[in-house]
Amino acid sequence: MSRANEFEKIPAEKERFLIQALMSKAPYPKFLGMRFEEVRLDYGRISLPFRPEFNQPAGMIHGGVIASLIDTVVVGPLMSALDAPPRKLLTIDLHVHYFDAGVEEDLVAEGWVRRRGRSTAFVTAEVETASGKTLAVGNMAYRIVP
Repeated sequence: MSRANEFEKIPAEKERFLIQALMSKAPYPKFLGMRFEEVRLDYGRISLPFRPEFNQPAGMIHGGVIASLIDTVVVGPLMSALDAPPRKLLTIDLHVHYFDAGVEEDLVAEGWVRRRGRSTAFVTAEVETASGKTLAVGNMAYRIVP
Protein backbone atom coordinates (compact mmCIF):
# COMPACT_ATOMS: atom_id res chain seq x y z
CA MET A 1 0.00 0.00 0.00
CA SER A 2 1.17 3.45 -0.80
CA ARG A 3 -1.04 6.03 -2.35
CA ALA A 4 1.40 8.85 -1.57
CA ASN A 5 2.40 9.41 -5.18
CA GLU A 6 -1.23 10.16 -6.05
CA PHE A 7 -1.06 13.31 -3.92
CA GLU A 8 0.83 16.58 -4.22
CA LYS A 9 3.63 17.28 -1.78
CA ILE A 10 3.24 20.21 0.56
CA PRO A 11 6.13 22.45 1.65
CA ALA A 12 8.45 20.58 4.03
CA GLU A 13 8.00 23.18 6.78
CA LYS A 14 4.20 22.79 6.65
CA GLU A 15 4.51 19.00 6.76
CA ARG A 16 6.87 19.24 9.77
CA PHE A 17 4.48 21.65 11.50
CA LEU A 18 1.49 19.36 10.92
CA ILE A 19 3.33 16.26 12.12
CA GLN A 20 4.74 18.03 15.19
CA ALA A 21 1.41 19.70 15.98
CA LEU A 22 -0.44 16.40 15.66
CA MET A 23 2.07 14.58 17.84
CA SER A 24 2.38 17.22 20.52
CA LYS A 25 -1.31 18.09 20.85
CA ALA A 26 -2.83 14.62 20.60
CA PRO A 27 -2.17 12.60 23.76
CA TYR A 28 -4.18 9.53 22.71
CA PRO A 29 -2.22 8.76 19.50
CA LYS A 30 0.98 9.38 21.44
CA PHE A 31 -0.22 7.01 24.18
CA LEU A 32 -0.85 4.28 21.60
CA GLY A 33 2.56 4.91 20.02
CA MET A 34 1.40 6.16 16.62
CA ARG A 35 4.14 7.58 14.41
CA PHE A 36 3.05 10.25 11.97
CA GLU A 37 5.22 9.55 8.93
CA GLU A 38 4.00 11.67 6.05
CA VAL A 39 1.48 14.37 5.21
CA ARG A 40 0.77 15.56 1.68
CA LEU A 41 -2.07 17.63 0.30
CA ASP A 42 -5.15 15.58 1.28
CA TYR A 43 -3.06 12.50 2.24
CA GLY A 44 -1.35 11.10 5.34
CA ARG A 45 0.37 7.99 6.64
CA ILE A 46 0.87 6.69 10.20
CA SER A 47 2.59 3.58 11.51
CA LEU A 48 1.88 1.81 14.78
CA PRO A 49 4.39 -0.66 16.21
CA PHE A 50 2.71 -3.73 17.69
CA ARG A 51 2.41 -4.08 21.47
CA PRO A 52 0.88 -7.08 23.27
CA GLU A 53 -1.51 -4.67 25.02
CA PHE A 54 -3.30 -4.19 21.67
CA ASN A 55 -4.54 -7.79 21.69
CA GLN A 56 -8.07 -8.81 22.49
CA PRO A 57 -8.60 -12.12 24.37
CA ALA A 58 -8.41 -14.29 21.21
CA GLY A 59 -4.88 -13.01 20.49
CA MET A 60 -5.73 -10.64 17.63
CA ILE A 61 -5.30 -6.86 17.51
CA HIS A 62 -8.39 -5.23 18.98
CA GLY A 63 -10.70 -3.55 16.49
CA GLY A 64 -10.64 -0.39 18.59
CA VAL A 65 -6.93 0.03 17.92
CA ILE A 66 -7.59 -0.27 14.20
CA ALA A 67 -10.52 2.18 14.39
CA SER A 68 -8.29 4.62 16.29
CA LEU A 69 -5.74 4.52 13.47
CA ILE A 70 -8.50 5.12 10.92
CA ASP A 71 -9.89 8.08 12.84
CA THR A 72 -6.44 9.60 13.40
CA VAL A 73 -4.64 9.17 10.08
CA VAL A 74 -7.01 11.58 8.30
CA VAL A 75 -6.36 14.54 10.60
CA GLY A 76 -3.16 15.62 8.80
CA PRO A 77 -4.79 15.34 5.38
CA LEU A 78 -7.77 17.37 6.58
CA MET A 79 -5.50 20.12 7.89
CA SER A 80 -3.13 20.05 4.90
CA ALA A 81 -5.24 22.39 2.75
CA LEU A 82 -6.13 24.84 5.52
CA ASP A 83 -4.31 28.12 5.98
CA ALA A 84 -4.63 27.91 9.77
CA PRO A 85 -5.44 25.06 12.15
CA PRO A 86 -9.19 24.82 12.74
CA ARG A 87 -10.68 25.65 16.12
CA LYS A 88 -12.33 22.22 16.10
CA LEU A 89 -12.06 19.12 13.95
CA LEU A 90 -14.85 16.71 14.85
CA THR A 91 -15.63 13.20 13.64
CA ILE A 92 -19.36 13.23 12.87
CA ASP A 93 -19.63 9.83 11.19
CA LEU A 94 -17.38 6.77 11.15
CA HIS A 95 -17.92 3.42 9.41
CA VAL A 96 -15.31 0.69 9.60
CA HIS A 97 -15.29 -2.46 7.50
CA TYR A 98 -13.00 -5.13 8.94
CA PHE A 99 -11.60 -7.60 6.40
CA ASP A 100 -9.02 -9.62 8.33
CA ALA A 101 -7.35 -9.98 11.70
CA GLY A 102 -3.95 -8.62 12.65
CA VAL A 103 -1.78 -10.88 14.78
CA GLU A 104 1.41 -9.55 16.38
CA GLU A 105 2.33 -7.24 13.50
CA ASP A 106 3.05 -3.56 13.13
CA LEU A 107 0.29 -1.60 11.42
CA VAL A 108 0.33 1.08 8.74
CA ALA A 109 -2.57 3.41 8.00
CA GLU A 110 -3.10 5.72 5.05
CA GLY A 111 -5.85 8.29 4.86
CA TRP A 112 -7.04 10.70 2.20
CA VAL A 113 -9.67 13.35 1.59
CA ARG A 114 -12.34 12.36 -0.91
CA ARG A 115 -14.31 15.62 -0.90
CA ARG A 116 -14.15 18.92 0.97
CA GLY A 117 -17.01 21.26 1.60
CA ARG A 118 -17.03 24.54 3.52
CA SER A 119 -17.57 22.87 6.88
CA THR A 120 -17.74 19.13 6.17
CA ALA A 121 -15.18 16.80 4.63
CA PHE A 122 -15.44 13.16 3.60
CA VAL A 123 -12.38 10.99 4.09
CA THR A 124 -11.27 7.38 3.68
CA ALA A 125 -8.57 5.41 5.47
CA GLU A 126 -7.09 1.96 5.08
CA VAL A 127 -5.12 -0.10 7.61
CA GLU A 128 -2.69 -2.84 6.66
CA THR A 129 -0.20 -5.00 8.48
CA ALA A 130 3.48 -4.34 7.83
CA SER A 131 3.45 -7.45 5.63
CA GLY A 132 0.74 -5.91 3.41
CA LYS A 133 -2.46 -7.63 4.55
CA THR A 134 -5.46 -5.25 4.46
CA LEU A 135 -7.24 -5.32 7.80
CA ALA A 136 -9.85 -2.59 7.47
CA VAL A 137 -11.17 0.38 5.53
CA GLY A 138 -12.97 3.28 7.13
CA ASN A 139 -15.11 6.05 5.69
CA MET A 140 -15.75 9.15 7.76
CA ALA A 141 -17.27 12.58 7.75
CA TYR A 142 -15.62 15.40 9.68
CA ARG A 143 -16.94 18.79 10.74
CA ILE A 144 -14.34 21.54 10.35
CA VAL A 145 -14.89 24.57 12.57
CA PRO A 146 -12.53 27.44 11.57
